[in-house]
Amino acid sequence: MKFFVDTAEIDQIKELNDLGMVDGVTTNPSLIAKSGRNILEVTKEICDLVSGPVSAEVVALDAETMLAEGRKLAKIADNIAVKVPLTWAGLKTCKTLSDEGIMVNVTLCFSANQALLAAKAGATFISPFIGRLDDLNLDGLELIEDIRTIYDNYGFETNILAASIRSANHMSDCAKIGADVATAPPAVIKAMANHLLTDKGLAGFMADVEKAGIKIL
Repeated sequence: MKFFVDTAEIDQIKELNDLGMVDGVTTNPSLIAKSGRNILEVTKEICDLVSGPVSAEVVALDAETMLAEGRKLAKIADNIAVKVPLTWAGLKTCKTLSDEGIMVNVTLCFSANQALLAAKAGATFISPFIGRLDDLNLDGLELIEDIRTIYDNYGFETNILAASIRSANHMSDCAKIGADVATAPPAVIKAMANHLLTDKGLAGFMADVEKAGIKIL
């Protein structure tokens, strides 16, 4: 499973990228606003930093303007994936941009039917939101399973990009289900390394190192 980092903060992306933990980046208007940067400038900087897909989201609601915005975003770099919402206008934009050879990430997916439509429209990525479904006492991971089944049944090549990841458990669960990609905040990716028994074991080793006066350098 590929890891995309869900942020527009350059320092955070660089830290994880240097460790080989970044296969791509996802952004959205809220993350861009949080960064305090110009969307075109920060997106270009991210694209220069990572070699994988970088999702940049349109802000229009009508298909005509979405298409114009998408084409402009796509000119930033070859690894741009234009992000569009899962609406009819977004699907129309997805079909046109995909036909033009531009990667498209269809976002705000909350049902298997929506994911099926996105695949038919030629989406490169479909972004089902796990955490937001969980917030409504619905099973976000079940949606990932349903999409995986449908895509495998019919040979759709659209990548399942699990989004709205809230925990390290979400990451491993998505990997077990077979999501192609999971996008998560930097803190969640870092939390995957944490385990109480690792900390406990290391503390025991270090106590013995101190007692025995073990030195390597």
